[in-house]
Order: sequence, then C-alpha cells, then structure tokens
Amino acid sequence: MTAYAVMAQSAAPASQSVQRDSVPRPEPTAWRNTLPLGERYRVPLDTLLLNFYQTDVANSYSLSYATTGGLGSAGFNNIYFERPEDNLFFFKEAFAHWMRKPTNFEWYNTRLPFTQVAYHSGSAGETGQDNLSATFSANVNKQVEVGGGINLVSSKGQYSYQNDREFSYRLFTSYIGERYQIQAAFNNYNYVTQENGGITNDDYILDPASLQGGDSKINERSIPTNLTAAYNRMRGKDLYITHRYNLGYYKESDEAIDDTTYSEVFVPVSSIVHTLTYEDAHHRFVNEAAREDTTFFRNTYLSDNGTNEISSYWALSNTLGFTIHEGLSKYFPMGIGAYATYEVRRYDQITDTIAPGTQLRPHLSVHPDYNIAAHTTQHALWIGGQLWKRQGSWLTYEANARIGLIGSVLGDIDISGHIGSKIPVWNDTLSICAKALFKNTAPSLFHQQYVSNHFMWDNNFGKTRRLRISGEIAFPKTGTYIHAGFENVQNYIYFDNNSLPQQESNNIQVISATLRQNIKAGIFHLDLAGTYQFSSDKKILPLPEFSAYGNLYLLFPIVRVMHLQVGVDCNWYSAFYAPAYQPALLTRHNQDEILIGNYPFMNAYVNVKLKKARFYVMYSHMNQGWLGGNNYFSIPHYPLDPAIFQFGVSVDFAN
Repeated sequence: MTAYAVMAQSAAPASQSVQRDSVPRPEPTAWRNTLPLGERYRVPLDTLLLNFYQTDVANSYSLSYATTGGLGSAGFNNIYFERPEDNLFFFKEAFAHWMRKPTNFEWYNTRLPFTQVAYHSGSAGETGQDNLSATFSANVNKQVEVGGGINLVSSKGQYSYQNDREFSYRLFTSYIGERYQIQAAFNNYNYVTQENGGITNDDYILDPASLQGGDSKINERSIPTNLTAAYNRMRGKDLYITHRYNLGYYKESDEAIDDTTYSEVFVPVSSIVHTLTYEDAHHRFVNEAAREDTTFFRNTYLSDNGTNEISSYWALSNTLGFTIHEGLSKYFPMGIGAYATYEVRRYDQITDTIAPGTQLRPHLSVHPDYNIAAHTTQHALWIGGQLWKRQGSWLTYEANARIGLIGSVLGDIDISGHIGSKIPVWNDTLSICAKALFKNTAPSLFHQQYVSNHFMWDNNFGKTRRLRISGEIAFPKTGTYIHAGFENVQNYIYFDNNSLPQQESNNIQVISATLRQNIKAGIFHLDLAGTYQFSSDKKILPLPEFSAYGNLYLLFPIVRVMHLQVGVDCNWYSAFYAPAYQPALLTRHNQDEILIGNYPFMNAYVNVKLKKARFYVMYSHMNQGWLGGNNYFSIPHYPLDPAIFQFGVSVDFAN
C-alpha cells in the first residue's frame, strides 16, 4: 500500500568540518507524483540487497511473465491485476516493463550529490547481453534539485535473430519553495528488437534427438527461425511539467531563535495547479525478406516486396486545478481538489508500404467497406475532482473521479479510490487497504481503425466497462501479504486467433488472490508467493490458474559492513493456452492449440552488499535438462533462454 507524504527539505550543510563529521548525513530520498494534480509521495530508493539479481532475468518480472527472448525483448504480464492500463498506443505494452512515464517519474532530495551506476552482463560472444544504467541527482540548494539518468540494453540473444538494443535517457528538475513549486521531467527512448517469428519446430527444444538422428545436444543458435530479416523499432518521448502556487499565511513558529524572537513559518491553505503532459510514440515494423514476408503472414495487402511501415501517435494535455490542503482544522481534515483537462491527440498511419519520407496519400480504400484516414486528430475534455486524507495512520483515503465532456471521450467515466488503516499489533503495524475502480472508456483509435501490409480492420467498438474491487493486508511482523480482487469487464477488447482485434459483449469475471509469506529461522529464509486466477471465459481471456514463486536462501553478515545472500529460487505457473505473439503488431493474440507452462525456472545465485556497493553472480535456468523436462516456453514457439552465467554490480556514490 502506497504511503503518501510531503517531502521534507534537505538539511543545510554544516559550516565547519568538525560539525559535518559529527552529524550523520541524511540518506537521499525519492518521490513520485500523483496525476493530474502533482501531489508528492515518498518511494524507496533501489538500494536493497535482497534479490538484486532479478533485475537481469526477464521472466522474473512477475510471478508469471511471458517473454519472446532475453533482456530487452517484448514481454507481457500474465497476472491480470498487474497488467498496465489500456494504452492509447497499444504497441507500447510489449515494452511496458522498461518504459518510464509520468506515473513512475522520480525526483530526489539529496544533501550531497547522489550517483547510482549499475551494470549487468550475461553470457559472452555472439550471445552476450549487457545492461548499463545510471542516475544522478544533486540539490543546488534547499529548494532546487537537478538530475538525469540513462539506461542502455544490448542483447544479442541466445537464439538466432534475437538482437535487442534499447537506449533511453531522462532529465528532471524541481523547485520546492514555500509559495511556488515546479517539477519537470523529460524522457526519451529508442528500442530496437530483432524479430525471429519463433522457432520453426518446437521439437528442437522438446525432443532434439528426433530431428538430429539421436543426438540430444543442440546449439540454440543453430535452430532455424521463421523470420531472419525483420525488426521492430519503438521510439518516443514524454514531457511532464507540474507547477503550483500556494496560497496561505505566516504564523509564529514554536521554535524560538532566542528568548525574545520567534521565526515565522508559512502555512499553505490552497493551491492553484497547472500540469502539462506531452507524449509521442512511433512504431516501425520492417521485414526485408520478401519471401518470408508473404509466407509467414496470413494476408499481404500492400506490397509483395517486404514491409516497411510506420504508425505514430502524440498527445498534448493541459490540466488546470485548484486544491484545498488537508489538515486545516479538525473540522476539515481532508484535502479536496477540482480540475479540468483538455487534450489533443494525433494518430498517423500508413496508407501504403512506402519508403520513408514519401508523401502519404490522404486515404486508402483497398477494401470496399474501408475508408481509413492517414491522419486523425481527436480532442478531449474532462472535468474531475479529488478527495484525500493522507496524514495519520488510523484512517487514510483517496478518491478520484473524472468524466469526459466532448470529443472522443464524451461519456467516459473514470472513478477510483482506496481507503486504508494502520493498526498497531504486537509492536508492529498491520496495514489494511481496500480499493475500487469503475471505468467506462472508449477504445483507442488503432483498435478501431488500422492499416498495414499484413493487418487491416475497421471496427465500431463500444466503450469498455470495468468494475474492480480489491483488498490488501500486510503485516511485516509475520512477513505476510495478502491481496484479493474481483473484476467484471464488459466489451473486453482482445486479439483473436487471426491477430485481429475483437470485442466481447458479454461480461467476463476475473477473480484473483495472492499470498506472499516470508519465513525466517536464524540465517535461513524462505520467501513464498502464490497467485490464483479465475477467468470466466478462458477462450477470450486466458490466464494461468496458479502461479508460484519460492526463494530459499541464507542471509548473514561476513563482516560488519558486508552482507551475503546465497540461494536458489524458482518460478512456476500452471499450463494454459497462453496467447501467441504477433511481431508485426507487437502484441499477443489468442490461440487454442499449444499449452504453455507447468515448468519450473530456477536460478542459483550469490548476492553481496558491501557498504554502498552491491554485486551478484548467478547461474540462470540452472535446472535446464535435468529437472522439469524440456517444455520451457513462455509464449508458443518462443523458448526461454537456456542456462547461462550472469553477474551484476551497482554502486551508490555520495560525493
């Protein structure tokens, strides 16, 4: 459960070296913002020892994660309640794990400049993978902070034609004054992933001896794939600026400067808020092998000489709001806000397979019933309100509601909220939280109309209605976390067996329950997690019924400043008809021929933390070939990476 808090300012540096050495240096802190009114809340820094190695294992991103390959490749979460919200540009979901957006932008508060650098590597040579990330932040003074970061992934893939390259950078700054405050962040990304279309015959993994005259050993790079000259490129940027002017008054402080003089402190009462967001995204699919292009895909509409197509999207929104701060008096303990948001969106898509830079024709009518514009502009206006109480422990709550008034969001409804309590029990705190949401939202334009060389549709989908109710219980004393939820969705949009979007008018119910339990006995630790999921229509919305994770390890200090974690972990989920992957659309689609799952994926690792440094060595997929069989697919025709050695290091610098 997220704990909201207003960020404290950095302490002023001591004037003498003796004083500076005698006073403990405050640790850097980080915060994120709520949307759209830019309220700040604390988040933990990534400095923990436990499970640092999981950063570099693609299928460890959730209890059940489907990946097309190694690091940086397209992937999807099989845990329904953890999936990202529907995006206006559905191509982005494949890289949701790697993408930053305003909801997870971070700012820092540091007394001294803070730098964190991490490097991960695995395998070598033609199958090597590397992941380099860095974050820097510094406070110019008590009010001003500046920073930035980069992330670079280079993975050659364990199978042929699986190269991935991802590069992103971000810049951020904030000024937190008494009356005026501003926070700004910019993120730019460019992801390129080579698409092999999956292996041509699953028996190369399941039963290689049957294809090799009795030889059961196989070089993964020698397995033939369906595509050899295809790739996806996803690039885009996000800009987020929120600023506010606080209205209030000064009052005498409780702390005296001397016996006769008291300082004054500013008490904010209300705020005028303006938030601007801009995002754009460009998806490009290229297949330079003309013969593979016409045989791998069911349909070819625009060109028999290969594919080179671009679809893009941008959106600019402005929000103007007014808030009254919580805690003004015992008669008005909550905070309240109202806002209006105006957004303009632009969609661009091909109307032919053409060379970049060629002038697009205004319309395409390759199908007698289709007349799809190459450029579409949409306008949207919402009004909304928020109510919250984030201070205190016995009762906190937050509610947000908005309704669409004009344009493409006319009649859209978005209501969400949660209520929680922290109860002292056994010298610890029991946290309880209940959440609910109701959404009635129109589908994105590309779900309605789309033109490409291999896929084309012109739909008239209605609004999707979702009602979700969930609850959480967390008790650190016993290491217990429980989550249970229910959702009813009507007009659910999915991609069918032919990779075409469809809408199911009937109601679909999803029930989910998750239990996490950490057990400790001296230096011995066993962390367990399990999720049960029920889908009332498994053909339309297939989900693994059971997903489980176990981590058995020893945790102990070697010397006072050095700690060691040594263990083995395992991911497993029950078999189900997992969706297949369509590379030209960067999305999953339903299939009913191949069962995926019922395979344990195990890692053996050593994690070490020495003061500000963390490092690990790991043998990933250690059980390949001797425990669990050979059915290690997470997406039909896309096997998981074989066993490889990996290592990583992260260092936090305080200058």
